[in-house]
Amino acid sequence: MKILFLNAYFYPEVISFTHLEKDLIEGLLERGHELFVLTPVPTRGITDEAYAKYRKIKSEDLYDGKVHVKRFYAPREGRNPIVRAFRYVWCNFREYQLGKKYRDIDLIFSVSTPPTQGLLAGKLAKKLKCPFVYSLQDVFPDSLVTTGMTQEGSMIWKLGRKIENKTYSQSSKVIVISETIKENLKNKGVNEEKLALIPNWIDTDSVMPISTEENRLFDEFGIDRDAFKVVYAGNLGAAQGADVVLKAAEMLKDRKDIQFVIFGGGSGYEAAKREIADKQLENVIIHPLLPQDRVSEVYSLGDVALITCKKGVGKSGMPSKTWSIMACNTPIVASFDTDSELAEIIEKSGAGVCVEPEDAEALTGAILAQMETRTKESHARKYVLEYASRNICVKKYVDVVETLVN
Repeated sequence: MKILFLNAYFYPEVISFTHLEKDLIEGLLERGHELFVLTPVPTRGITDEAYAKYRKIKSEDLYDGKVHVKRFYAPREGRNPIVRAFRYVWCNFREYQLGKKYRDIDLIFSVSTPPTQGLLAGKLAKKLKCPFVYSLQDVFPDSLVTTGMTQEGSMIWKLGRKIENKTYSQSSKVIVISETIKENLKNKGVNEEKLALIPNWIDTDSVMPISTEENRLFDEFGIDRDAFKVVYAGNLGAAQGADVVLKAAEMLKDRKDIQFVIFGGGSGYEAAKREIADKQLENVIIHPLLPQDRVSEVYSLGDVALITCKKGVGKSGMPSKTWSIMACNTPIVASFDTDSELAEIIEKSGAGVCVEPEDAEALTGAILAQMETRTKESHARKYVLEYASRNICVKKYVDVVETLVN
């Protein structure tokens, strides 16, 4: 069959769904399907040279000619919200203009970034008279409320709810990544038969435990192999509530046998570096995020790995890093909503412990308790292999697509 991917971002750009989409594309190709990708010229996180190069590439064939990529011009993405909103509208307009020219498309696939992408995909699916699969990674406008960017009842919220409802009604299938999101949509009136629960997965063949002796990060960063390592990897923005990590580190700064290692990014990274310097937190090493292919080294480094969130945010989704940590058999200490799906999975799998978010004392106590037991392995990898491995989840995606068309 012929499948059209509508992408706001595509290689060489990197977003949280990039490696998942790559696996999905490969899974669909293995089943003999032909793929078409419609996407703007890449702008996010690339060099000026790369931008100039891809502006000249209107189309290209990948995967031995089985994936046909068509690119169109779009303004470079900036941080100004008004400029970004304009870019979203422009991209959706161009995608519809170009997308309606495709012929004999059997199915349209789209993810939920940006929030208007699903609306565009539904409109185009109606034009091409084919089903539309919507992969929901983040619930909009709920995410704006939980991060404090707006509140229920505001004009932005009302507009977001209209976009959300229209997208769900136009889709043939909505793939959700957690039970929490599934319940959210059911409560909003989405028919359960339209929903498919498929978690974001990891490649368990590449993400696996690495021994202390073989882990290169110890020597690269001069980390004491005998110290108790507390690892945090991820963005340091408002929604992540990661400031609690530095508060815990400050409480434990006199413990020479405990080392915090942060691999960070996002809007709060520079502020975190300044705080570490100002407070002379010698027990903290901070470094920018490492590439995806080093995730096994990052999480195998820790005697525990931290997952954090701002209070209330954890109920809206499931952090994908959870599976990577569990696949490395590193115990989790989560400063996270204790009535969230993450807390339930941690308890069910025996992967670690969850304490109330934004509570530095509780987080510190959990770290010290884990240090007392000094149990390096959580035996959670088996749970990941059965629930969130690449092979299992990609097969579920492909089954959804093929069932709809057939």
